[in-house]
Amino acid sequence: MPASHVDRNPEIDLHELTWQEALPAFIDFYNESIRQAAGGPTAVLNVIHGYGSSGLGGVLRTRLRSFLAEHAFHGRLEFTPGEQTGANPGHTLVLPHQPLPSASDLLAADILAYCARPRTLSKISGKFRRHGEPTVKATIDSLVRQRLLRTAGKGSRKVYEAN
Repeated sequence: MPASHVDRNPEIDLHELTWQEALPAFIDFYNESIRQAAGGPTAVLNVIHGYGSSGLGGVLRTRLRSFLAEHAFHGRLEFTPGEQTGANPGHTLVLPHQPLPSASDLLAADILAYCARPRTLSKISGKFRRHGEPTVKATIDSLVRQRLLRTAGKGSRKVYEAN
């Protein structure tokens, strides 16, 4: 993915967002680019995340690249850090191959995996606090309605466990 293509490719600027805002925005942008390609070749996406003020790379850069690496491992995409193209380390080039699961689907899968052992609402909320307590609670409620998560009493506490 040569750097000369960056200016002509669709881009999304995430660097003013929190990770909780950036992930769903990126996934929506990514999946929309696949829909627009409609079976044809997809364009390389220029994702601007900033470098971070620490000198070691910021939260967005680190988490986004970790997220991309996980999905690249499964063959859903390819990515190249900006610094490997001789360009700005505050962006990453992404070549989509397959749609990504939505941010809410990813959270639901993470909660189900975490609840392989019975967990209280406070433990689940604490583990996934970066998503916000209302979002975590809504996801738990949805998983219970879908019968993917069951509730049980453990002493005087209510616990959730994956089915």
